[in-house]
Amino acid sequence: MTSGKVLPAGTTPETTHRFDDLVEAFSRLRDPAAVAAFLRDLCTMTELDAMGQRLHVARLVDEGVPYQEISRRTGASTATVTRVAQWLHHGEGGYRAVLKAARR
Repeated sequence: MTSGKVLPAGTTPETTHRFDDLVEAFSRLRDPAAVAAFLRDLCTMTELDAMGQRLHVARLVDEGVPYQEISRRTGASTATVTRVAQWLHHGEGGYRAVLKAARR
């Protein structure tokens, strides 16, 4: 169970179980094509675009690009840029792990 550390207090048992199932499903996929197929089956294009946009924002925040410039480049609102930056700097380390892995 991975949810205990990352989900907020008061999360329902049903949500916790679904989160754990999702984490387990992703962790079993080793092939990028399989991950892509799963994401496409799981999410709408709008959801995928929003997640991709947040990752792009995280990369730019990590590079030190000013928030207004990030908003202009990505189309993300400044509120989204600020929220992503907050999670990048003070979150659970997920953005950091992905950005570090991408540099390898």
